[in-house]
Amino acid sequence: MSDHLIPQEINSANSTITVLGLGHIGLPTALGLADLGWKVIGADDDAKKVGLIRSGDPIFFEPGLSELLTKHLQSGKFQPVDDVEAAVRAASIIFICVGTPQKASGQADLAQVEAVARVVARNLNGYKLIVEKSTVPAITAQWLKRTIVRYNAGKSLGAPGGSAPGSPAPLEFDIASNPEFLREGRAVEDFFHPDRIVCGVDSERARKILTDLYTPLGRPIVITDTSTAELIKHAANAFLSTKISFINMVSDLCEKVGADVTAVTRGIGLDSRIGPQFLDAGVGYGGYCFPKDLRAFIHLAEEHGVNFSLLQEVEAINQRRVDIFIRKVHETLWTLRGKTLGILGLAFKAGTDDIREAVSLKIIQALLDEGSILRLYDPQAMPNTQAVFPPSTDRLTYCSSAYEAAQGAQGLLLVTEWDEFRQLDLTRVREVMEVPILVDGRNLFDPATVRKAGFEYVSMGRDKARGVATKAHTPKPTA
Repeated sequence: MSDHLIPQEINSANSTITVLGLGHIGLPTALGLADLGWKVIGADDDAKKVGLIRSGDPIFFEPGLSELLTKHLQSGKFQPVDDVEAAVRAASIIFICVGTPQKASGQADLAQVEAVARVVARNLNGYKLIVEKSTVPAITAQWLKRTIVRYNAGKSLGAPGGSAPGSPAPLEFDIASNPEFLREGRAVEDFFHPDRIVCGVDSERARKILTDLYTPLGRPIVITDTSTAELIKHAANAFLSTKISFINMVSDLCEKVGADVTAVTRGIGLDSRIGPQFLDAGVGYGGYCFPKDLRAFIHLAEEHGVNFSLLQEVEAINQRRVDIFIRKVHETLWTLRGKTLGILGLAFKAGTDDIREAVSLKIIQALLDEGSILRLYDPQAMPNTQAVFPPSTDRLTYCSSAYEAAQGAQGLLLVTEWDEFRQLDLTRVREVMEVPILVDGRNLFDPATVRKAGFEYVSMGRDKARGVATKAHTPKPTA
């Protein structure tokens, strides 16, 4: 948390920030700003969601979020409301944190962003800084500005120095882009300890407000124009997606030539120009951000006649990962019809209950289509998964632990890399299974350890490795 931070000194007459949208980005942002000393209104037009948040329920799982919510409901620095228009009027700084889902074409659907702009336009009652936090394509800030002017119910921008007597009051607002880099499972930590803070601004007034707001975090602040800031977010996610697809492509070659992808990862990751992050071979990336943002970036390039075939292949590699994983399951278990399989991990990544674009959903569907009987377990994501795959007495069971999921199974599939699974008593797991087969889609386990525990073990990119040591070798001194 931020107890060690000096609270933000607020000098403006209106010291209230409004955050529009209380989802995975909006709620951590609102509570983080409250922890910096601001009075924050969190607004969402979903009255049921607001009611739950007001009662202390953050709606979704995010480490540290529940504690922060309780703290600032009690402190009074955070007020959740469902009256969006009143929330706009009450604040001088407005963060837009609404959804930008993808259309069938891959293009970002900005309907919610435009709807917010229209609400802001109708409720301008003094200067406001409107800050894009949602991930949006380049030039969205320009559209926001145009929309607010267009829907401002008769007000005009006026001339420098003020408007003439009897004319409408001049519009006073700025648009800024402040893209979020909050990783699910680490959103609270990332708010207080970001690698960098990107602020796209088109005025000195907006620059000063945002730098004053974020200076207490003590992190690098990158100042750009709005379109550049918008592009930075998409470029960052596209690059990280590329790293994941790259190492997954390499892992396939490792299996063909008898190499170990984990050793390859270590060998290239120690290069400071590359780094080890996002170089874990497995069943591929999922979640709400990477797939959606990559497709939106590709679509934006196509609109402007730029060849993004590199990123198209990044997406294609990722989409093939589930087929490769299912093929491994087939090659290991032979036929799948009627076989009981335990699945460990349903969330798209550890540390969250989010299953949007989760690889697990595709794996579950593929195995059900094969006629398998599934026993599922995840520390956080089972309620969300049940909404997609309701439990069935004969085909699909949700379990209370990894050990229950393994009970009577003829194969155990690791899909999400929760630390809880790392700590499993493998001997106990083997004893409850009918056939001790473990297919590890995240390379979570050490092969020698798992095989020593009595398992037939299959992983990604190291199944045919020759066992070459990955640690540096120091020759023994000669006599």
